[in-house]
Amino acid sequence: MPVSPPRPKGPPLNALRAFEAAARLGGFAAAAEELGVTPGAISQHIRSLEDWTGRPLFRRRAQGVRLTPAGEALLPGFLRAFDALGEAVRDLRALSPGRRVSIAALPSVAQLWLQPRLPALRAALPDAQFSVTVLEQPPNLLREIFDVALFMRRPDAIPGGLVLAEDRIAPVCAPSLATQLAGPADLADQTLIHDESWAEDWALWARANRVAIGDTTRGTHFSLYGMAVAEAEAGAGVLMGHLALLDRALAAGRLVQPFAGSVPVDRVLMAEIARGPMSAALRAAFAALS
Repeated sequence: MPVSPPRPKGPPLNALRAFEAAARLGGFAAAAEELGVTPGAISQHIRSLEDWTGRPLFRRRAQGVRLTPAGEALLPGFLRAFDALGEAVRDLRALSPGRRVSIAALPSVAQLWLQPRLPALRAALPDAQFSVTVLEQPPNLLREIFDVALFMRRPDAIPGGLVLAEDRIAPVCAPSLATQLAGPADLADQTLIHDESWAEDWALWARANRVAIGDTTRGTHFSLYGMAVAEAEAGAGVLMGHLALLDRALAAGRLVQPFAGSVPVDRVLMAEIARGPMSAALRAAFAALS
C-alpha cells in the first residue's frame, strides 16, 4: 500500500517577497508601494515569517522598523534569489513574439519630454508597441517588468544610465508677462508658481543669484508639474522652470526666460534601460532623442 505522508510546507512566496522588499527598502510602507499592497499586508507577511522561524526579523519602533541581526544575515541571500527570479521572468517575457516596450516615467517627464518625442520613438522602432506608466518613484528594473525608466536622478545614480539632458532651473513665464519684468527684483510683485516635488527651487535660485524676491513660498502650488507649466503658459504667474523639460515650450515661444542665465541642479534626465533583447536598440533610439 503506497504511503503519501504530508510534506513539510515552506512559507508562501508572497511572504518571502514582502520580507525581501521591506529589508531592501528599509520599511514596510516602501515595500507596500513597490508591491502594490498595503503596509498592513506587508506587516502580516513578515509576522507569518517570524512565526514560522521563531525569530524576529525586524525591530518595530515608533520611528519605523529596522532589521534584526537575523534579518540582516538573511538579506544578501534573498537579494540574490529575487534578482535571479527577476532575470528569469525577463527571459520568459523575451519569448513573446511581440515587441512590447514598457516605459515608466515621472509624470512631468512623460508629459513634457516623452510625449512630444513618441512619434520619433515609434519611427525608430516601427515594430514595437509602446506603453507608458507614470510613477512618482523609479521602479526596480530587476524586479518590475519595465524596459525603460525615465526619471530625474543624480548623475551617478545608475551606472550605465543614459543621460538625456542636464537640468538647470530658471524663471519662465508667458511672453505677455515678461514685459513686466525689468529685473529679478520685480519678481517680488509677481505670483510665483511652484511644483511641490521641487519645493525648494525658488529659494535655491534666489540664493544662487543673490536676489531678494520676498517670501519664496508664496503663490500657487501644484503637485503636477504639467499643470504648473500650463498655468505659466496662461500668464497666471512666473514658474521656476526645469529647462530639461521645457525645450519645446521655449522653442515654440509659449514660454520665455525673462532673465539671462540659469542655475544648475544636482539632477539629470536619465534613461535606465533594462537588460533584454531590445536593450541596444532602445539605447540607440533614446540617445537619438536627447
